[in-house]
Amino acid sequence: MDKTRRDFLTAAVTATGAVVTRDLAHAQDHDHGHSHQVVPSDLTLRVKSLESLLVEKGLVDRAALDALIDTYENKVGPRNGAHVVARAWADPAYKQRLLTDADKAIAELGFGGQQGEHMVVVENTPEVHNMVVCTLCSCYPWPVLGLPPVWYKSAPYRSRSVIDPRGVLREFGLELLEDVEVRVWDSTAEVRYLVLPERPADTESLSEDALAALVTRDAMIGVAKIVPRREGGST
Repeated sequence: MDKTRRDFLTAAVTATGAVVTRDLAHAQDHDHGHSHQVVPSDLTLRVKSLESLLVEKGLVDRAALDALIDTYENKVGPRNGAHVVARAWADPAYKQRLLTDADKAIAELGFGGQQGEHMVVVENTPEVHNMVVCTLCSCYPWPVLGLPPVWYKSAPYRSRSVIDPRGVLREFGLELLEDVEVRVWDSTAEVRYLVLPERPADTESLSEDALAALVTRDAMIGVAKIVPRREGGST
């Protein structure tokens, strides 16, 4: 079972944690006189057990779950955002539309929908570096970035990004010059942000698809910069 499926099920379990915990505790109380493990230590088996329990309790429909997982595996995610960024790098007119009306520009590429309404794109330059956080919860542009990473939802990131953004970026391995202004954008249920990273040098000959392959999720959140790939595919 892949990481996307595990992440989705983790979120589902969080939402129904009280029910799952109660039932697992009940099962552990009835060991029938012999030792056994209710939740396997192997992560794959554990997730399968949780999925089966959610389906058995009627909390999740298996077909609906498969459809949702297919959506986040194949229809939304960082690859979509990467294509938005690559198009902006390759097409100045598109870039202007993206910065002016992100919703319409992103929709031109066929992306959009739930959790992606009211997008704002902010551009990194040599003088300004942008990073995105959601200080209240984990508002995040799903259609172009997929599901939020665990660290994005963590309390330390949500609080320290506002208090000490340079320190947070340093922990991600990004050291900015002192004369670079850092702007922190707070996503909400009404507005979600996407960072347009700086285009790496010496990429003028690359196709749009090749440019998209350079773009990372972290760069579109603003905690990393784009590093050109060296020959052989390494970074």
